[in-house]
Amino acid sequence: MQVNIYEAKTRLSELVEQARQGATVVIAKNGTPLAKLVALDAAPKRKIIFGLMKGEFEIPDDFDAPLPDDVLAMFEGPDPAESSTP
Repeated sequence: MQVNIYEAKTRLSELVEQARQGATVVIAKNGTPLAKLVALDAAPKRKIIFGLMKGEFEIPDDFDAPLPDDVLAMFEGPDPAESSTP
């Protein structure tokens, strides 16, 4: 099926539903095809297995402790208040 841009804008929901059902919709401007509207392949759903890594590593007690100033500066840059340049 081929539709012009104006028709595609006014019927977008309907065209998306048709594409979802397997139709290919070509969007054209002045009769020249510009884009194709097709359904996406459904990604396979993976089952989540909780506790899969249990016992494989330990989270240190200080995991959420504040970072040292020198490490924090690497993420945020130097503190402008401590700048010696006026």
